[in-house]
Amino acid sequence: MNPRFAGYEAKLHDSFDRQAMMTLLGARLSAVSPGEVEITAPVLDTTRQQHGYAHAAVSFALGDTAAGYAALSLMEEEDEVLTVEMKINLLSPATGTSLIAKGKVIRPGKRIVVVNAEVWAEAGGTSKQVALLQGTMIPVRA
Repeated sequence: MNPRFAGYEAKLHDSFDRQAMMTLLGARLSAVSPGEVEITAPVLDTTRQQHGYAHAAVSFALGDTAAGYAALSLMEEEDEVLTVEMKINLLSPATGTSLIAKGKVIRPGKRIVVVNAEVWAEAGGTSKQVALLQGTMIPVRA
């Protein structure tokens, strides 16, 4: 997949740095390439549910954001991105010390972009997939 302008990576980092939700989660962009984005976040005590697992909302937020930025990496320079719809399958309890969301563009289009994301929990050098998301993004003019 090919980006539509040379500065797409800087644009993604700048946009991500303005996301209060990602700051709240301690998340960071850990990898960016055309059509693919990876976000890493620690599992914080404040983001655990009553059984001690990372809350499903964290998996959703990270997966949705990774998929959205994957889509944005292929959009025009003046575009921003919004989620139209997103489905999540929770595959396993999110146990571990960190979560990694890997967003990917499945089909880039001019009006809609089909995306998916996998969310993985890491602990002690091992990882397991905890969620799978699929959705649709749209470009919007800023």
